[in-house]
Amino acid sequence: MMPLMRATNNPRRLNEVRVRVLDDPNINAANAGGGEFLVTTGLLQKANDEHLRGVLAHEIAHDDLGHVARAQTLGTGINIGVILLEQFFPGSSAVTPIAGALIANSYSRSEELEADRHGVEILRRAGYSKEVLIDTLTWLTKTAGGDRGGGFLSTHPATEERIDALRKSG
Repeated sequence: MMPLMRATNNPRRLNEVRVRVLDDPNINAANAGGGEFLVTTGLLQKANDEHLRGVLAHEIAHDDLGHVARAQTLGTGINIGVILLEQFFPGSSAVTPIAGALIANSYSRSEELEADRHGVEILRRAGYSKEVLIDTLTWLTKTAGGDRGGGFLSTHPATEERIDALRKSG
């Protein structure tokens, strides 16, 4: 993980990086922000080194690009909006979380594709090819159930679309 962290635009020191392992059989990983990453036991048990490298490059890219910080700010803004709306229209808070989720999710597709592109850049700087991420996405499709929901791919754009975008990039 550290060679990838050193290849970012905003490298973190070793003492600024935390990796937590969640006891979960699903193949999944996440960026909790502030240099903290989560991986599941399912990912660690089923992924080879290259697949783990590809998943981590994608999650590290989210951190390097500040996606988690923006999402947290957006979430705070949406929550404040819900509170204010409730003051003017009592009972509206039952509907506004749905609207808030739709607003927040509208950012995820472009940010996921951006994290893929930046993940490839991080991999290249660390001495790996973009094929690491392409192979990882292909493996995830086969192993984690593709785009059927659940796990790593459930919150991401269609995997084939992501692979095509990476193949077309330089």
